[in-house]
Amino acid sequence: MGRGRQKAKATKQARDIKYFSPATDYSALQRELDAKGHSSSSYAEGPPEPDYSDYADKYADTYVEEEEDGTRRIG
Repeated sequence: MGRGRQKAKATKQARDIKYFSPATDYSALQRELDAKGHSSSSYAEGPPEPDYSDYADKYADTYVEEEEDGTRRIG
């Protein structure tokens, strides 16, 4: 196939995809959205945040922090 014919075919396919509008079943969409609202998941709110407070105290002097006057302090 030549380049012109190949480009024309690609253009036709792109146009077909662009203007394709399938029939939307809104009642099925509503059922799906309702079902997701009632499902109970073990991570409904997301996984629990780990507690890093022990590490914050242990390694507090290791990292660079900005002082109030804008200078940096290296621990």
